[in-house]
Amino acid sequence: MSLAAESPLQSSSSSEDFAAFLDAELELTSSDNSPHEEEEADNDESGLQEQRSKRRKVEDLKNLADLETSTMVERNQEHIGTSSHGENGICPPHPGFFKGLCMRCGKLEEDDESGVALAYIHKDLRLGTREMERLRGVDQKKSLHAKKLILILDLDHTLLNSTRLADICPEEEYLLRQVDSMKDDPDRSLFKLGSMHMLTKLRPFVHNFLKEASSIFDMYVYTMAERSYALEIVKLLDPAKIYFDSKVITQSDCTQRHQKGLDVVLGAESIVVILDDTEAVWHKHKGNLIQLERYHFFASSCRQFGSNAKSLSVSMKDERETDGTLATILNVLKRVHQMFFDPALGSDISSRDVRQVLKAIRQEILQGCKIVFSGLFPCESQAQDQPIWKMAERLGATCCTEVDLSVTHVVSINPGTKKSHWALQNDKFLVSPHWIEATSFLWQRQKEDNFTINKFRSQNG
Repeated sequence: MSLAAESPLQSSSSSEDFAAFLDAELELTSSDNSPHEEEEADNDESGLQEQRSKRRKVEDLKNLADLETSTMVERNQEHIGTSSHGENGICPPHPGFFKGLCMRCGKLEEDDESGVALAYIHKDLRLGTREMERLRGVDQKKSLHAKKLILILDLDHTLLNSTRLADICPEEEYLLRQVDSMKDDPDRSLFKLGSMHMLTKLRPFVHNFLKEASSIFDMYVYTMAERSYALEIVKLLDPAKIYFDSKVITQSDCTQRHQKGLDVVLGAESIVVILDDTEAVWHKHKGNLIQLERYHFFASSCRQFGSNAKSLSVSMKDERETDGTLATILNVLKRVHQMFFDPALGSDISSRDVRQVLKAIRQEILQGCKIVFSGLFPCESQAQDQPIWKMAERLGATCCTEVDLSVTHVVSINPGTKKSHWALQNDKFLVSPHWIEATSFLWQRQKEDNFTINKFRSQNG
């Protein structure tokens, strides 16, 4: 997004300089330059001239508050819709700050907590709430015109799995030999991050997923990891910077502890789809979320989440490319896009909401299924309040507490309960809770024969 192209700063010569400078800075430093990069730029004559020019503009900006402040504010009012500037010519309110200076009036920022910091775009950029909403509106129009939605992607356990080298178990040591032998293979999916002493495994189908998804979505990365790690991983996923560029949001960008939020995303919530393995971090945006099954390639990942199951690496297997998690979810995303832009819904696409599309697709998955749960809930609890009950209802199933001939499934972990016996006697499906969980993660009804209680017991046995 070009802030210079869309900013109301263009209404005066001074503010045009500021907007052009800002845009150049964003293009030049979408992430913080390293000292080596700065040295290389200084060694290049044209780069040196450009840096000198930028420094001159910075000096000019320092005096912006004293140069035609009143005239600039008055000119901007008709474009931005503000009434009149406050006392001493200060904006009411400031649209945002760059390097501590107001983007409209040039005044120094007094409140360090004002607005939203967008350090992932530029370390010195902070925008006010009103300006964020304006830019979201501009971005929404552009996206809808291009027939694109916005896709927010988690990293760990969603697109890949990483482990510290020190946490590799004896059964996984073959991976160290494998990664060394594959280092010149352009199609490899296993990488050693030497500077971080880590091993990273990309989820099968991830490159095809990103390529196809990028044709119908503008994509962000949003991870709770540290920025240094995230940028290294993004280099593996997007070495040419064609998918994400500067749109990599990390832990330091979050405005609420242990929570991810769309408040730092320059995109309207009504067109945002989120892919993440963890629902709890998206407390305010569950309607936008497609939760994926966690990718546990390494044994340390299983231990981290208290799983007794063998990791994929220890089992020496992996998810399938053609019908694994990412391939399946890509089909869901394509359907979401098709339904959202369905011409049969009329010409006014600006009023549509992707959350309603996701809800409609989810409710079709187990439509027509009537489910009774047996032996899963404590006697004193309300069955309707249990997560697995709510999950089944979100998938379109009807849940009840007593059996009758209209029941299609009994969900249990014990084949000896009265309701389990009834299911077998009446030729009904008797499945483990994993059947509902897998159906929810893959957004399609799973084959009941793969989730019988005996198979559930053997997998957890």
